[in-house]
Amino acid sequence: MRPFRTPYPAGGTRHRPGRRSPARWRRGVTAAMVAVLAMAAAALPAQAAAPGGIYTGLDGCPVNSAVMKDPTHLQVGCMTSTTNGGSMTIGSHVIPITSPIRLQFGVYWDASAPVVDFPSGTTANVYRTVPPSKGQTLTSKPIEVDIPGIGNIIPGVTSVYADVELAGPITEFVPLAAGEPHPAFVMPIKLHLYNALFGLKCYIGSDRAPIVLRPTTGTTSPPPPAGPISGDPGVIGIEADPNGHETIVASFTDATLVDNSLAVPRANGCGLLGTLDPLINLVFGLPSAAGHNAVVFSDTDVSLAISPSLADLTSALAASS
Repeated sequence: MRPFRTPYPAGGTRHRPGRRSPARWRRGVTAAMVAVLAMAAAALPAQAAAPGGIYTGLDGCPVNSAVMKDPTHLQVGCMTSTTNGGSMTIGSHVIPITSPIRLQFGVYWDASAPVVDFPSGTTANVYRTVPPSKGQTLTSKPIEVDIPGIGNIIPGVTSVYADVELAGPITEFVPLAAGEPHPAFVMPIKLHLYNALFGLKCYIGSDRAPIVLRPTTGTTSPPPPAGPISGDPGVIGIEADPNGHETIVASFTDATLVDNSLAVPRANGCGLLGTLDPLINLVFGLPSAAGHNAVVFSDTDVSLAISPSLADLTSALAASS
């Protein structure tokens, strides 16, 4: 075997007849790499631009979902909402919502045409939901929560970080229950608690025993000792598609949704083999029966696109990009 020798002596570089100079060699390699990368990029599927205009924020709409493609659906659509404030109250402990909470999902009104009747004599469609095509249905950032009776000296040790997670699908979506005493949707959640001592699987609520939220923009009818509280649908807008499609977009700006009929179950999975569950239950007064808890989603902005056909909705979103 011939020993490997560098083609250039240590004292500098020297061009040998019949060989490329270093600069030309590098240029040749660079050009070849660029060509290969360009060919690879051309082979990749083109990324569709995100919807814009009145459809901004609906880029996760699951228009390719098999569930959405059922031709018997009477309407299909997609929704996004962002809540920027509010609070969750467990007994006497108030947890402020200090980071945005975003929801996104597809919707359809099936052939059975389910509706809800309101005391005012009006009705509204009840939609089923479909998970988004990308991202999660619910996204939020952990919120720092003070531990009752303990000064918060070391965040994450003398305090807890709580993250809201879904504990099941969102159901009974009634977006046009604006101002009516009826839930806008039913959403099961669980609170994921983070602390240096709690471990990675510490929750209040679970998939089997969730905290079930039924927030409304109307007035609640909670069990005692709680009294009624009222939400606000905010500023409601309806916009037609600017390109002539049948899709319309309903928006709710600066809405407030409230619920004070929820129950909060016990903690689970906290500490080694759940040894800290009793401590968390004691500190937060868990389980906490309905009538002692509340949730307020304030400064909430909602955008809902609805169409009589999936083809029309897909075209409308594509034309807005």
